[in-house]
Amino acid sequence: MNGGIDAAAVQKPPALPRPWTGERIAGAVLLGFWILCGIGLVVYLTAAWNPELFQKYLPYYLSGLGVTLTLVGVSIVLGALLSIPVAWMRLSRNPIVAGIAYGYVYFFRGTPLLAQTFLIYYGLGSFRPELQALGLWTFFREAWYCAILAFTLNTAAYQAEILRGAIASVPRGQWEAGAALGLSKLQTLWTIVLPQALVVALRPYGNEIILMIKGSAIVAIITVYDLMGETRRAYSRTFDFQTYIWAAVIYLAIVELLRNVVDWIERRITVHLKR
Repeated sequence: MNGGIDAAAVQKPPALPRPWTGERIAGAVLLGFWILCGIGLVVYLTAAWNPELFQKYLPYYLSGLGVTLTLVGVSIVLGALLSIPVAWMRLSRNPIVAGIAYGYVYFFRGTPLLAQTFLIYYGLGSFRPELQALGLWTFFREAWYCAILAFTLNTAAYQAEILRGAIASVPRGQWEAGAALGLSKLQTLWTIVLPQALVVALRPYGNEIILMIKGSAIVAIITVYDLMGETRRAYSRTFDFQTYIWAAVIYLAIVELLRNVVDWIERRITVHLKR
């Protein structure tokens, strides 16, 4: 037995209850309000549920969901390909090259996606003779292709900034280590810098995809029958408000599924950081 103090014998003082400040009371009231709204929504859906109506329009919702996922998927992939040279230009030491990339990113991040879609679909449509002379009218007369182009250009600007920031977050010493090993800048980027940068960029990439899924609803305005387009058509025929609730539930399910997938990927690729 030593003369030291037994740690087990030392008792911590009881924790004092948190005081009910004005902010805490307001937060509790707001939380209670949203809980009541959720309960009310469930009660409403249960009382107003129309199985015949749901079965009738379910195939249309599934068709619109397929259009939405295709639109977002194609735009994200094409935007990722376009974002690579844009990010490289943003990192360039040439002020002209960097300035062009900055102007592109500044415009597409600083203006609404809806305005960009309108500019491409309606704006370029006013140049029909010129587009026909160039053989491009077949592309720009279709709302689907215009939506793909607008979404690709928009997400490429965001993805370029995500990629640029992720690469810049990798310590400069990684580049120097690659050079010391005799690797070229491209080899260093591909084998050393990018694997580390993509870990940093994963969460922002996931957020960008979620924003694109929610933003895709605007294509219904230019006659693309995505999920929201089919929802608007169902409401115009039934005038039943629950048609929009069905769409909201589907969007929420997609976002929640994507969020969990991103969380799972992040846990898998960062296991070495937690050991």
